[in-house]
Order: sequence, then structure tokens, then C-alpha cells
Amino acid sequence: MIDMSIGLGTGKILTVLALNAHHHQLCPVAPGLQDLHCMAVSVADSWTGESIAAFLDRLIASAGRPAAYLKDGGTDLQKAIHLLGAQGLASPCIDDISHVIANLLKWWYQDHPLFETFLSACGRVSGKLKQTVLACLAPPKVQTKARFMNVHRLIRWAEQLLRLSPAGGARKGSTLSKLRACLDRLPSCRAFIKRFRDDAVPLLECQKIFKARGLSHSTIAQCEPFIQAIGSSPVRREFVAYLQNQLQIAAKLGLDHIGLPVTSDPIESLFGLGKFHGTGEIKDANRIALRLPALCGTPTRAEAEQVIKISVAEEQQITGRFTSLVKQRREVLPHPDRLESLSTEQAGTHLELIASAKNRENNGKILYIPISYKETHGPQLQCQTGHG
Repeated sequence: MIDMSIGLGTGKILTVLALNAHHHQLCPVAPGLQDLHCMAVSVADSWTGESIAAFLDRLIASAGRPAAYLKDGGTDLQKAIHLLGAQGLASPCIDDISHVIANLLKWWYQDHPLFETFLSACGRVSGKLKQTVLACLAPPKVQTKARFMNVHRLIRWAEQLLRLSPAGGARKGSTLSKLRACLDRLPSCRAFIKRFRDDAVPLLECQKIFKARGLSHSTIAQCEPFIQAIGSSPVRREFVAYLQNQLQIAAKLGLDHIGLPVTSDPIESLFGLGKFHGTGEIKDANRIALRLPALCGTPTRAEAEQVIKISVAEEQQITGRFTSLVKQRREVLPHPDRLESLSTEQAGTHLELIASAKNRENNGKILYIPISYKETHGPQLQCQTGHG
């Protein structure tokens, strides 16, 4: 499971987590952080397909080749996996279902003539409702980045809000009349709202099933009524094509009757937790990345005791070699003459964590974390190529 996240400053965090491919055989619910092991974390000023491929190549040399990659639709990640395949290190690529559905809705609706009208109306309605007696009816907040991951929440809200204003007159000064004064152009978007809902709701019902039980012959059969209920035939056709493609990967891995994991939600949760716990006001990428491995899996008593024994001096010795926004802030703000030092920081001062190798490189910039995914519970996937 691979993804990237950002903190403050130039650092961008690349994280690789390991999930047992047989998770849905071992557990009846969607995978969580307790089911994952952090295999590698690295911070860089920027990531390209080439640099990601080089990093994964080092990880493969240390921990072995994965049965498959699970990722979102990022082009850099896609290019990296393609480059590894060209080097003879190919593994199947599983596309996260949330991003697939969001991209389907984006492909079909972003150029719809009423889409921007709907979003603008939602913004104006929000402004009119806030700081009034009707504030509880304000729309949910939807980020502009990755908008189609959450735009269905706005659709559901708008549909419910319009139900509060049925046809007919409203007494002057009544709550209904006040609400209608706030609706802006939302009533003119009723047809668009219904059309979007007819596509999004069945897709999201399928998403719930596949996230919880994985993608298999049985879960596809369970989702068939929802698939047939998708309103737009092009959207339905593209979604079926995605399912068939992923089912072929599941069959190749021997998981088509068990359930192929198709959600990368845990890694998104990991980034959220990493930015919240122990980072303080300044969300330094290196500081965040250093904590990510500890938030995965369930630590043993021996591991907890090992952490307790680490002294403050040892901790500072490890973390002191990496670029720190907090340290830079303390050094520069009281000393204006040191401003130029921010542009002359030496390269190669970012954090990198890699699961322990049998033969460790003599590289002072890399910290090795003793993770052995082979010790996890349950049967291990063995492919014909021999990698686990």
C-alpha cells in the first residue's frame, strides 16, 4: 500500500505499508492500521516516477517483492511501478476503489453545464445560512482538492435541504420563507442533483461492500443490483470494466474467491494521525514521518520496553541529523542575519526509514526499522513467481 503526503516546508512523505493479501480470509471487516506494518518511510523535496522506483527498488532488495501494489491514481506512482516492471520487478497494481469512483464521477460530471452552478449556489447558500437561526442547515465542508471524493455529501445535503421547501406558498416571516430566501439558485439544480445522486448512491453502496469484504466473485454478485441501478450507462460500463480488471488480478493472486483488498483508506488515516500526534503546531514532514511506523500494527511488550530504554540523548542523536523546521525557526527569527542560511541547507538531510535488510548498507542517512512481515498471523500468499 503506497501513498504520499505533505507537511509544511518542502518535504513530501512517501510511505509503504504491508497488508496480508489474505486479510479478507482472516478478518471479516475492512483493514485498519492494526492490520498493517510500516515497511518504509522517506521524505524528499519532491518525488518523481524515477525516484519512487529507485526507493522501491531498495526496499525490494531489503524486504522482497510484494504480491501486488495498492495505490490511488497518481501518475508518479503509476510510472514508478511501470519502471520496476521494465527492470523485471513487476507486481500487479490494484487501484483504490474510492479514487476510481471519484474519477468516474469527475470524468462524467466536471463539464456538466450545471456543475459549477451547483457548487456556486452551495457556497452562497452556506454564507446566507451561517450566523442565522438556520445555521444548522449549512452544507458540509468539501475541500476543493480531490473534490469528487466528497461531492456526494453536498448532493445528499442539497437534496435534503430542498425537501424542506415543498411546493406552495409560505407565510411571510415564517421559517420556511426565511429558508427560501437563502436557497439562491439551488432549486434550479434539482435535475442535476437527482442525476448525480442516481449515479453516486449505487457506486457508494458497492464501495462499502468491497471495502469491507474485498473484491471477489461473491461480492460482485452481491453488488449486481446496485450496479444495474447506476443511472448513467457510461458510468456503469466503466465501473464494470474496473471490476473485471481487478477480478483478473484477484484470480492471478488466487484471491478471486477470498476477496482482493481494494481500499487504501488506512494509509490516509495514518497520515492524518501522524500529523495530529506529537508534531505540535509546525507540521514538519520529517517529524511526521518519524512517527508513522509506531502508529501501525500492535506493539509487543518487548518493543514497548525497548522504546522506554531510549534516552533523550539517543533520540536527539537520531533526529538531530535531519532538517527541522522548528530548529530553523528558532535560529532564524531572532537572528535576521541568518535568513540566507535557509537557502544553503545541505541536501540529503531528510528522513528515510527502511525495513531491516539481511545485509545492511553502511549508509548513515538511513535508519533501519526491525520489521519482519513474515511473522504476521495467518497464511502467507505464495505466488508462482515465488515472491510473498
